[in-house]
This record gives sequence, C-alpha cells and structure tokens, in this order.
Amino acid sequence: MTTHQDQDQQLLSNAIRENIDSVSAFYEREEAKISGTQSAIEEISCHFGSPVYFGAIVLFVVLWIIVNLSADHFGWPQFDPPPFFWLQGIVGLNGVLITIAVLIRQNRMARVADLRAHLSLQVNLLSEQKTTKVIQLLEELRKDLPDVRNRHDPEVDTMQMQTNPHAMLNAIEAQKGDKQEG
Repeated sequence: MTTHQDQDQQLLSNAIRENIDSVSAFYEREEAKISGTQSAIEEISCHFGSPVYFGAIVLFVVLWIIVNLSADHFGWPQFDPPPFFWLQGIVGLNGVLITIAVLIRQNRMARVADLRAHLSLQVNLLSEQKTTKVIQLLEELRKDLPDVRNRHDPEVDTMQMQTNPHAMLNAIEAQKGDKQEG
C-alpha cells in the first residue's frame, strides 16, 4: 500500500527531485562544517529557547524567593536575604550566557542565509539571461516564419535587452539615496 508521501514523490519531476537533493546536500555540507563546540552551543541555545526552560527558570526563581522569605518561619538561616543578591547574580549570569549562545547560533545562521541569498541571486540572474535569450530566439523565429504577421512590440524590444545587474544596483542605490534625502 502506498502512502500519501509516496504518491507525492511520484508526482515530482526529476528536475524538482534534483533541486530538492541539491538543497539537502547544501544543508548537509553546512551542518558538517559545524564543530563539536559549535554544535553543543547551538543545542544549549535551542534548550534556552524552550518553554520547559522558561518554566524551569520561573519555578527556580519563585522557589528561591519562597525558601528565603520563609526560612525564618522554619528556623533556617536565610542564605540570600532580600534583595536576593545571589539570585540576581545567577539570573544575570544566565542572561549573559543565553545571549552569547543565541548570538553564536545567529551568526552561523546569518552566514548560511547569506550563502543562500547569494545562490538565489546567481540563479535569478542566470534565469534572467536564459529568459532574455528565449525571447530573442522567439523573435528571430517569428521574423523568419513567412506565415506570421510582422508587428512591432516595444515591450518585446525591451525584454530582449540583456539585464545589466550593475546598472540595476546603481539605480536601486540612487533611489535609496533620493528617499533618504527627501
């Protein structure tokens, strides 16, 4: 009996499967580059962001305060009387460690996102070049076929022109400059 996932896989073209495999290979290569230390820090970072950790910290702080405030009632010495100097230190250190762990993970994720964005840009530029070439070939074919009426289409003329990425970047930067000045 075939599963829903098997049916979905059968509907995918070979090109789509190759693209999925390429993306998977990209992520596997990036994961393989992670050192043991980096991996441990990222695991800790993920743990810090969990609801269980949040609940544990809240419970820890509440219990710390309750134990210290009720210590006199039970005849125990307060190990951290108000304003809870030791608790503030523990919570502050915890905050610094969480911040550093999250930043380490975000830095790696930003690097991967930059690589992915660069790849997307390269693919988009290549697609633009291919599309322009297809339009040029279609126009040549249209002009060569005697049964096809010859007509002028200014939009096609524009679309046949090669896209200049440098000119586009300059135009975007100029527009940003105009908006910032205005």
